[in-house]
Parts: sequence; C-alpha cells; structure tokens
Amino acid sequence: MPRTAVIALSRHGAALAGRLSAGLGTDAKLFLDRRFRQPSDNDLEAEPETFDLPLRPLLQRVWEEFEAVVLFLPVGAAVRLAAPLLNDKRSDPALVCVDDAGRYAVSVLSGHLGGADRLAEHVAGILGAEPVVTSGSHATGTLAVDLLGAEFGWTIEADPVAMTRASAAVINREPVGVYQSAGETDWWLKDRKLPANIAVHPSLDSLRRSASAAALIISDESDPYLPEGATLADALPATFIVRYRPRTLVVGMGCRRGVPMRELEQLLKETFQAWNLALGSIACIASATLKQEEPGLLALSAKYDVPFICYEPEELNALFEGMLCSDTGVGGLNPSANAKRLVGVWGVAEPAALLASGASRLLVSKQTAERATIALARRALAAGGTPDVG
Repeated sequence: MPRTAVIALSRHGAALAGRLSAGLGTDAKLFLDRRFRQPSDNDLEAEPETFDLPLRPLLQRVWEEFEAVVLFLPVGAAVRLAAPLLNDKRSDPALVCVDDAGRYAVSVLSGHLGGADRLAEHVAGILGAEPVVTSGSHATGTLAVDLLGAEFGWTIEADPVAMTRASAAVINREPVGVYQSAGETDWWLKDRKLPANIAVHPSLDSLRRSASAAALIISDESDPYLPEGATLADALPATFIVRYRPRTLVVGMGCRRGVPMRELEQLLKETFQAWNLALGSIACIASATLKQEEPGLLALSAKYDVPFICYEPEELNALFEGMLCSDTGVGGLNPSANAKRLVGVWGVAEPAALLASGASRLLVSKQTAERATIALARRALAAGGTPDVG
C-alpha cells in the first residue's frame, strides 16, 4: 500500500479515521483536528498528529510528502481544497474521500496511475463502506491501458495522444490488438476472459492485418520489425500505438577501477542499439562484489533506477565449471585468463548476467570496450499462458 495520510476534522470522522489508520497499519499516518482527539487514540499503534484549522496548510504539506490522502470530508469541499495543489496525474497523490457516516469511499483523483481506485476499495473494505469508482475501465470491467503490467514494474512508452486514444478505444469497444514478445503473460485476471474487442495476436503481421484502432505492444525490442522489414509506424499508420517495456533484460558489466558513468553508459547504449533492445526493459545491472562500490556502476544503476546486484568470485567462477564455452557463440561463456590472473575470476559480465537473470543462455555475449565489458541475458520468467479472449 502507498504511504497514506488519513485526515479527519469532525468527531464522527475522527472515530472512523482511527479505525482506518489501524486497518492500514504502518503505511498510514493519522491527522486529527485537535478538538476531536480522544484519550483512546493513545491506544493506536502510531501516535496521531493533531492540527488546528484551517485545513489547507496541512493538506498542502501532506500533498508533497505522501503518495495517498484519505479525507473524511465531502467530495465538493475536498476538490476545492485540492484544486490549487493539482499538478499532473503522474505525480499527484491518490485522493479518496469518506463521508462522516462511513457509508462511501470515493475515488476522487489519480484513480488509475495514483492508485485511488484500488485505495477506495481497500478503505471501503476496512470500514464496511461502499467503494465509489467512476474510472471508465474500472466501471466497465475492461483493461486499463495506463495500468497494464504495472504490478510487474513495466514501463510505458507512448505520447499522450496515443495513450488517450488507446484508452478510449478500449472503453468504447473498438477493436484493440495486443502483441507480446517478452515479459509476464499473466497480465489479465485469471478468472475472467478478455473483453471481446481486445484480441491477442500471435505475430505483428497478424496485428497489422487486423486493422485495430489501437495496438498494445509488449516487447523488450527497441522497435519490433515485421517480416517485410517495416517498422511499427510504417506498418500501423492509422493505429494508436502504446509500447510496454517489461523488465526482462539483465545487464552484466565489468570495468576497470574509476571508469566514469558516461563511458559505461555509452557502452550500454551502443550494445542495446546494435541488438535492437529497449533501455526501458532493463531489470538490473549485475557485477562482481569487488565492484560493489564502483562509482560509475552505482551511478548507472541509479540513473536507470534499477537494482545493482553483485556476486562473489566463487559464484561467478562456478558457472565456468563443466559448462561448454565457445569463442563466439551467443549462449556460451568466454573465459578470460587475463581476468583470472588479475582479479581471480574467469569473467564478470557474462556470468553475472546469467546469475541475475536465471537464464541458461546469454542473449548477447561479452562485448568489450577499452575499459569495460558488457553482456546481456533475458530473465527466465514462469509461463503464465495466454489470456482467454471472450
């Protein structure tokens, strides 16, 4: 659950807010109007913070500090208070309103991306209230274009117009095509069929021939190509395209001491471009423990907002034992006697990529720059099957 500010400024609201805060646990911070703080509030797991009216200064503070806000306040009053604080649905916190009787939990702002829709349902479950969610995809029980794969950490590449038009196509029951070549496949509810207007295609060519109003492409390729060599933009000129980047690609890297981040990133970008791979699909960067404090590698993982995982020399060397090593072929390890002599390992980039991915073969074998090496592997994912189509 997101870090949530629970705010009440009435006697009944304060009692409900205390119940809600206890139900949400450590993810919640309770704020009560000083007039309605009760001695029983001392029994709460976390001490409530009291405030004096007006509410606006407190709301402005929690708007910046919390990912979600639950207000025990009428929706109209909440909207007037929040209006000056609104920035963008990608950055605004989720806002849920609950009435003083505890009958309704209303998703007000940032329903999809901010998670207010899910939060409203969770709040309603704790209080025994009825969730009120008016988002189109939620209300009609269809796919939410801007949330597809969010639980797996997928990123989205699409211009705002394409996102809006693709979402509208889904809600308006226009034909929408999905093509997936990488990533988790269980992105739809297991106990429900896909809506009839959404079709999963076995190939990009099949999607092209479907004349769909919108195309949802799930791929770790930079630009998937059709058999005849046309790009997506060429092949689907009248279609609104939304690309999803599953976190499937593991980057194994080794380098000399002190190599700056810009040099490592140049090698990273050149390798991804050469193999037509998407930087948005990087799952993590992996190396050896002797590089765990290397500033360039740390800065690179921070820039791409992915974990930096390091392995002991024994773990890296173990992969070379009893494994067929080739000089050139992708999938085989390429041991380096020089690396073994200098740092005690037969290699870093290749075995680190395999260990972090769980794969048995490399996607891209070791590529060497002047002061760094890189290898890529695709994460081994459990097959989830293809969603049923209604």
